Amino acid sequence: MANLVVDIGNTALKAAWADGITLGKTFRYQGERMADFIISLMEKDRPEVLVLSSARKISDGKISEIKARCDVLLVMDSENSGVLACKCLPAYLSPDRLSSIVAARHLFPGKGCTIFDLGTTLTVDMIDEDGRYEGGNISPGCRTRFKSLNRYSKSLPLLDTPDVTEDLGTSLFSSMESGVINGIIFELQGYFGMKPENVFIFTGGDAIYFAKRVKNPIFVVCNLVLMGLAIVADEYVK
Repeated sequence: MANLVVDIGNTALKAAWADGITLGKTFRYQGERMADFIISLMEKDRPEVLVLSSARKISDGKISEIKARCDVLLVMDSENSGVLACKCLPAYLSPDRLSSIVAARHLFPGKGCTIFDLGTTLTVDMIDEDGRYEGGNISPGCRTRFKSLNRYSKSLPLLDTPDVTEDLGTSLFSSMESGVINGIIFELQGYFGMKPENVFIFTGGDAIYFAKRVKNPIFVVCNLVLMGLAIVADEYVK
């Protein structure tokens, strides 16, 4: 019997069936009926363990419905972070960051890692070669920065993430595009310089976009959070 892992982020839901720590088909949903979407994934198959990481509050009623459709439900949110308490990680970390660190420890044992999650927010977490957590930072993500420019300035438009940017803008639009994109790249380069011996891991919706724009060797693991959740599920089964 397979396990089901689900990550509800600030913008979208990602889910996958997992055989041990191996992920199968992944699903993505962006809408308001996330709990119902999770339930729909279990219409034909009943997971042995369902691990749910959520940045949003799910009602007790929906949790009960989900729990009735699986053998074991492990919920990881701001109120139920105890699932990973044995991982020696600080309780203030969000479930997705915790899961990413679990996955990084598994993928790169004995190596220090700097984990970048490039999504609605840009989170950076570092672990040493023994897997000990050294700390991390949070700043606005790429699209959040574009939205902020538009929202907090009366004269700046809302722009999409550009395919190409200049080193220095030569128009209003290109100045905004270069300012946001190059600003993030400079930020990333600063973190590269802090621990140049580390393995650099990119995940999140903008991971591939920025991996193409930096010169450092990068491992892009788009489903890093789901991999971490699969490890949690597999360890529970064992």
